[in-house]
This record gives sequence, C-alpha cells and structure tokens, in this order.
Amino acid sequence: MMSLNGRNAVVTGGGRGIGRAIALVLAAQGAAVAVWDVNGTGARETADAIGKAGGTAVAVVGDAADATAVAASVDRTHAALGPVTVLVNNAGITNYVPFPDLSEETWDRMIRINLKGPFLVTRAFLPDMLTAGHGRIVNISSSSAQTGGPAVAHYAASKGGVIGLTKALASEFADTGVTVNNVAPSLVDTPLLREGFDPDVVGATMPMKRAGRPDEIAYAVAYLASDESAYVTGQTLSVNGGRYLV
Repeated sequence: MMSLNGRNAVVTGGGRGIGRAIALVLAAQGAAVAVWDVNGTGARETADAIGKAGGTAVAVVGDAADATAVAASVDRTHAALGPVTVLVNNAGITNYVPFPDLSEETWDRMIRINLKGPFLVTRAFLPDMLTAGHGRIVNISSSSAQTGGPAVAHYAASKGGVIGLTKALASEFADTGVTVNNVAPSLVDTPLLREGFDPDVVGATMPMKRAGRPDEIAYAVAYLASDESAYVTGQTLSVNGGRYLV
C-alpha cells in the first residue's frame, strides 16, 4: 500500500465533496493534512473527521484565490504542521451560462478562483518543496477542458488553463524532485452536483452509466502524491468513466 507517512499536505477546497474525499484518503495513508476552505464549517468538519479516524489535520479558513488570505493561510499551516511537500489544488467553482449571456464579471470570477488560485497557492508552497528536494503538486482540472461543451466556455477555459499550468511547471521543475500532475474528473456525485442535477439521471448519460464517486478521484490523487509516482510529471489522469478517451 502506498504510504504518505511523514508528509505534510494541503488540500484546497477540502471542506466538502471531492476535496473532503481527497483529504480523508491522504490522511488515511499517513499524511498530516491542512484542510483549506473558504467555508470554515466544512473545513472543520473534514479536519474533525480525520482526527476521529486517528489522523492529523488542521482546518485553515481563507480564500485560496486571494493573495493576502493565502499568505495568512500559509503561515497558519506552517505553524501547525511545518513545511508542505504535497499540495492538491482542488478549490474551484462551476456554473452554466450560455456564451452570449456570459458577463465579464462572471468570466473574471471563474478565472480568479479556478486558475489564479492554483497559481497563488503553488507559488506559496513551492519553496518548501525545492528546499526538501521533494514535492508533489496535484491540480484538479476537468473533462470539460478536454471536450468542451455548451454553456461552459468560462469553466472550460479556466480548467484548460490549469492543464497548461501543470505542463509548464512540470517542465520547469522536472529535475528538482518536484512533480506536477493533474486529475481531470467528469461527473462526480458531490453536494455541488446535487445542487443542480440528479446524479442518477446525468450519470446514465456516461459510458459507465453512473456518476463517479469522490473517493475514486481521491485515490487517483493519492497515487500522484505518492513516492510511487516519482517518474510521472506533466500528466493528466482522466478519471471520467469513459467520457473522454485519449
């Protein structure tokens, strides 16, 4: 079994859904986890669940797409856990807007949270990894960036940017011991999905005839966060039930 014993990890957007599943799986494999989320209640619930299972976690409340908030969250994380060598950039938003109705404000908010956020948080923790000579950065993109789709131009563009950022950083830091990869989910049964869709109905449109589970994304992230993935960088691991085939 893969082990993350001795590793300190940050999971942004760890307060619910895919982020919570990722935090729980990383903790189960031995990592101490800083659960970052703009929703303090969700972050604390995830951290408490890790603690009750015997793991180590701290809830860190703040906006991962705001530079001032990121700096404060980094300080809190370092004070609680120490240097970080596993980073999962999961925090993000989605919504559906037909392109003719897409406002500049909606576009900017999507890009700020989904793309600027990973830039800010990665920039903050990369020095820890370079000093250690070891690091794992896992970004969460989306199958929408691979396939496109109606009413998601802003979302697909933001997640496509995440894929580009992943490749660029992987290339730049390939010889440092730091790997950078991304996981591209498709429909996953989360509270966010259930706010707008019936997961059984939309899941039936998938080749596997079901929506994914958050833990199925989490285990893919755990592999990319592990020592076993040391020779993997710049890659997109598509966990999508067959929606997009390379």
